[in-house]
Amino acid sequence: MNGAESLVHTLITSGIDTCFANPGTSEMHFVAALDRIPGIRCVLCLDESVVSGAADAYWRMSDKPAATLLHCGPGLANALSNLHNAQRARSGIVNIVGDQATYHRPLDAPLTADTEGWARPVSGFVRTAGTAARVGADAAAAITAAHTYPGQIATLILPADTAWTDGGTPAQAAAAAAATQATQAEISQAARILRSGEPTLLLLGGHSLRAAPLQDAARITQATGAQMLAETSNARVARGQGRVPIGRVPYPVDHAVHTLKDFKHIILVGAVRPVGFFAYPGKPGYLFPPDCTIHVLTRPDQDGPAALAALARELNAPPVSLPSPGPQPSPAKGAISPEAFAQSLAALIPEQCVIVDEAITFGRGFFPGTYAAPAHDWIALTGGAIGDGLPMATGAAIGAPGRRVIDLQADGSAMYSLAALWTQAREKLDVTTIIFSNRKYAILLGELAQVGANPGPTALNMLDLSNPDINWCQLANSLGVPAARATTMDEFNELLTQSTNHAGPFVIELMT
Repeated sequence: MNGAESLVHTLITSGIDTCFANPGTSEMHFVAALDRIPGIRCVLCLDESVVSGAADAYWRMSDKPAATLLHCGPGLANALSNLHNAQRARSGIVNIVGDQATYHRPLDAPLTADTEGWARPVSGFVRTAGTAARVGADAAAAITAAHTYPGQIATLILPADTAWTDGGTPAQAAAAAAATQATQAEISQAARILRSGEPTLLLLGGHSLRAAPLQDAARITQATGAQMLAETSNARVARGQGRVPIGRVPYPVDHAVHTLKDFKHIILVGAVRPVGFFAYPGKPGYLFPPDCTIHVLTRPDQDGPAALAALARELNAPPVSLPSPGPQPSPAKGAISPEAFAQSLAALIPEQCVIVDEAITFGRGFFPGTYAAPAHDWIALTGGAIGDGLPMATGAAIGAPGRRVIDLQADGSAMYSLAALWTQAREKLDVTTIIFSNRKYAILLGELAQVGANPGPTALNMLDLSNPDINWCQLANSLGVPAARATTMDEFNELLTQSTNHAGPFVIELMT
């Protein structure tokens, strides 16, 4: 058994059944082993940013890691932006990165790179296999690391000769350590703050935004008069009918500061203290007032859901009826607007669908407008590196089979990872991509004003996507995905319904 074969056996026996791949020469023995040893679904992606974004959303929806297959240091570099997003989402991923043979590295061939150095900033675990005999054990350690609560990226670098040399030995990944718990003292302190009557916010992140912990948070807030919000960008939020509605800390600094201005205490549950995405002249970096005290019930690497349940018990908070999000709306008609779109989305999405949100500027108002939609999960761009929506939709569809995925996609961002549509067509994935075609980097037009810049023709031309116009229907068709354009809400309603009843991917270009 060679090293590559021991790697595949280790992945399978340790529960890895999906590999998002963009292989090259150094990985050919791993590719051949995947062919000889059944048990892993191999999903070909034409760009490494699609590989990493898909693996991120696969974890978010399945709660188990996928493997990636990347070609040497530059292949890893192409994946880094969406690995950054995955790290911010605290997703578990096992990266397999091919590399030059150990004896070839000193020759400094063109693809030789500091692969470990590039991997470290986005990885909780980095290791280079030194011999074929070590590959299985090193892979097992990487898989265990990926499962470390709440999830982390593990990168295993596989020199080509460790893959092709005999002497490989499969290994079994050990169980990851259980998540650490909040102490009784931390729970009691949070209870004292909540009983004080001072304005208090529960700020939730991570697994605390799943359906059951949201109910515990609702018990706490209704028993004490506190409020709750989610972080601005979240890996996954349970939403819709039958779930507790929760808002988010707004993205714009002024709006966020206004939202948080009256709180004397913020209790973090799997969240971090709220800060602005960027620095702006004359505006604060922290979004909470100077006299607000931050308390940590659980760090992101601790068990937030268990802490919320324990806090509800400490407070003797009674069970509560779920707050009604109101009746499910009817589809909007007429002209396209963010409010009309959110209304139609809430009216027409299928039960248990997955919403992927990279809508950027046009979509800032969608979240509150979809509280009354059928039950669904909402996953978002977590690290700010745009171009993640199409890849995440791809991975979410594989990680949550049988559930329709609806990608709310800004047009400029979509061009970063257009190749994901090809993978969706190849894999026949049930994804509806809605392109908000405003033909500009609209968010940056707002940012120009926020930072106090005074744009002229050159600056404005750099934010314009209309010279030439991007024809999304034509692009999607060329990649094997049916597509249609909507210029009114009535047309959109018909196309969304058509797409969710259609097996496989579908693109709607919404002219905004």
